[in-house]
Amino acid sequence: MRTIHPKVEEAVDTLDLNPVSRRRLLSGTGLTSAALAAGALLTACSETKQQAGAAGNFPSTPKWRFVFVCHVTAHPFFTPTQYGIADACALLGCDYQWTGSQNAVVGEMVNATNAAVSAKANGIALAVTDARAFTDPVAKALDAGIPVVSYNADGEPGNPGTARLSYIGQPLYDSGRSLGTRLLESKFTGGDVVCFIATPGSLNIQPRSDGARDVLKESGTSHTFTQIATGTDLPNELNAIEAYLAGHPNAKGLLAVDGGSTDALGKVVAKLKLKDKGAIAGGFDLQPGTLESVKGGSLDYTIDQQPYLQGFLPVIALYLYNLSGGLVSPPDTNTSLSFVTKENVNQFSDVKTRFEGSDTAQKVVSRSGPIPHT
Repeated sequence: MRTIHPKVEEAVDTLDLNPVSRRRLLSGTGLTSAALAAGALLTACSETKQQAGAAGNFPSTPKWRFVFVCHVTAHPFFTPTQYGIADACALLGCDYQWTGSQNAVVGEMVNATNAAVSAKANGIALAVTDARAFTDPVAKALDAGIPVVSYNADGEPGNPGTARLSYIGQPLYDSGRSLGTRLLESKFTGGDVVCFIATPGSLNIQPRSDGARDVLKESGTSHTFTQIATGTDLPNELNAIEAYLAGHPNAKGLLAVDGGSTDALGKVVAKLKLKDKGAIAGGFDLQPGTLESVKGGSLDYTIDQQPYLQGFLPVIALYLYNLSGGLVSPPDTNTSLSFVTKENVNQFSDVKTRFEGSDTAQKVVSRSGPIPHT
């Protein structure tokens, strides 16, 4: 006599079936019946797993711990990144550590990476801000069986500088070219261009400056291009930009390639009334001050790179790598490049969310109207 799993029988009893159909379903007769029975069994298994603390339909796993090594751990840009990490870990039953350097000190980041290897982390996500410093630490991690992905910053395409399994972030040089192209499309007819950068040479932002420089050079437009360091401390960035532009008030192209410099640039352009002199200003990221500057008109545009995804997606990738025994390898992932201008800034500034780091609450963000497309 065939024994029917009680959950299957319970699921079948919720269906509106005549006695004959019910008997055929419980006996597993027919394609439709088999599918329904299988669905009921999957429901029963899912409930069992959830009771055991597993994530969704995945099997029960240890509480894997993933270490994120960042170059500016307290910078507001990475607030949504940390929300993304926390949300993915909550979804999958994992744990994480946020570590690295507060002021882009590469040696501190190397030490944090080595510490993660020594502590036998189940995965490492690393902002590769130096072309050579992380080669050995990443190799040690991989030799120890610890998967490593890079996020937010990486080496050159085709020559990443480490053996990391994948890069999850914005294509950096290409994003700089887009920054420069947008300047050209904004009725820039030539003149002095200045590019503000927190840490010259750092792989997370120097390629952007290089990309903007190159696309302007290729355009044939008569101009000069000057790169100015601003540092990683937000008040100092503001002071450095104001000091430079007070002495060069006739610069026509004002660019910034990091979130702090972009935020500060918008404030300085408004204070010195540089838009009245015909300046065009643009940069990166969606910090609250940057959005206000776009809305107010002192910044013409800024580029979104989805920092939330740069936290969420590495957790998913490292989890699947562990779950599959390495069969599901982390994919290279472009977290997007989209422009925020006065025309679309309200959708970012008017709603406070974890996705942009402006709120801590979990919520469904509603929207209306057509989805932009090209």
